[in-house]
Amino acid sequence: MGRRARRWVRAARERAAARGDSGMTAIEFVLLTPVLFFMIFATVQFALYFFADHVAQAAAQAGARKARATADEQPGAWRGEARDVVDSYIRQLGPQLVLSPDVTMVQPEQNTVGVEIAATVPTVFPGLELTVHAQSVGPVERFVQEEGN
Repeated sequence: MGRRARRWVRAARERAAARGDSGMTAIEFVLLTPVLFFMIFATVQFALYFFADHVAQAAAQAGARKARATADEQPGAWRGEARDVVDSYIRQLGPQLVLSPDVTMVQPEQNTVGVEIAATVPTVFPGLELTVHAQSVGPVERFVQEEGN
């Protein structure tokens, strides 16, 4: 085979190799972009859910602390005071994350009080509904004076 033929074969091979990869980058971009966006939005949704869960848990714990401290001295008023503390915590920490909270004061036993919270979480995916649940329960605190002092 002559030099001219070898050059022609080599050039034809290079043209075929170049033609085979032509447009692959655009196709890969089109196929992988939705996956990348889904992963980004899933990460944001994960962060929203867990932050809302932490806000609800902190509000339930604060309400339960108030309920435990006031239930002995004010048997009828502890529910309102604990509810005010829960609402205050939700307003301060995440009013846009804990949507339509359902706050329930519980008294499972005679000397035990607590707070339960159920709320929805905003979502970045249409049609997805997520709820958070938080509960904190504890014994009623009684302060007793020592005798002899």
